[in-house]
Amino acid sequence: MKRTFVTGLAIGLLVAAGIAAAAITYERYDTKTLKRTIRRDAVLCGVNTGLPGFSTPDASGNWAGFDVDFCRAVAAAIFNDPKKVTFVPLDATDRFKELQSRKVDILSRNSTWSMSRETNYDLYFPAVSYYDGQGFMVPKARNVDAALDLDGSKVCVQDGTTTALNLADYFRGNNIKYTEMKFAKLEEVVKAYNAGQCDTFTADASQLYALRLTLGKPDDHVILPDIISKEPLAPVVRQRDDDWMMMVKWTLYAMINAEELGITSANIDEALKSKKPDVMRLVGTEGVYGEDLGLSKDWAARIIRHVGNYGEVYERNVGSGSKLRIPRGLNQLWSAGGIQYAPPIR
Repeated sequence: MKRTFVTGLAIGLLVAAGIAAAAITYERYDTKTLKRTIRRDAVLCGVNTGLPGFSTPDASGNWAGFDVDFCRAVAAAIFNDPKKVTFVPLDATDRFKELQSRKVDILSRNSTWSMSRETNYDLYFPAVSYYDGQGFMVPKARNVDAALDLDGSKVCVQDGTTTALNLADYFRGNNIKYTEMKFAKLEEVVKAYNAGQCDTFTADASQLYALRLTLGKPDDHVILPDIISKEPLAPVVRQRDDDWMMMVKWTLYAMINAEELGITSANIDEALKSKKPDVMRLVGTEGVYGEDLGLSKDWAARIIRHVGNYGEVYERNVGSGSKLRIPRGLNQLWSAGGIQYAPPIR
């Protein structure tokens, strides 16, 4: 697909050279992932190997969680069927390489959006699905109330993650001594902490809430209030596949906009009858927004019907309706005190 346009910089250079401004043609990469996904009749979704509330399989191999539901939302938008997803569990060390090698179409696996990850791995993080930050968990018996009291700690951390880098920055910046104990796999970190090999566990706060449930005595451990980093978690796709990136991004934005408009899986049929312009554009009864993404008119209605809006997905997986009970905090809508904010569909 070719588009023609003139950039301000190009015009300036041409004029400066005494040459009449001319149209410049550029190549926009036609989507490949969407076409392959439709032919395959399923979305290949890379997820965590097991993180309560975000992505965990049951005894029958049925996956559930916040990240899992996002991939189901993508499938609902494309196929009108949230079950058309194949979940591929990936370790932190393998996740980006597996996405690059096309083993998966999308990575929905508590991955932090950073500049180096986009530039070094040739990837895109379309939009933030969960605003997180790195924290610390310690045994209650230590009687530690704040991260600045962790001097001399033995800290368990997963290697090859931004978590290890943040840990070093925080302790060095605050002149606090510690012993770092790195493990390649998350389950090894949990096992070491649970066995008492270290007296501090650091990870994204969402992970700490989830992993505390897996410990032998969860109530014997406390998560400190300190947050030492910005961890914007986002789905990840390959660069130079713009149509797929756009579809993934607007899947999330549709869910956020739906919550803001009060549209849920329970009232979607009523929303389809609405005469409010914002609602009509979202559910597809006005405009061609779905077609512009290569989808159907009712693409967003499909998402909401089968998976729910952002708030529904949050609450049942990690919020008040779950065992984790993580407060919405920054993930609350901008209109309710948080920073979750989606561009309008118009």
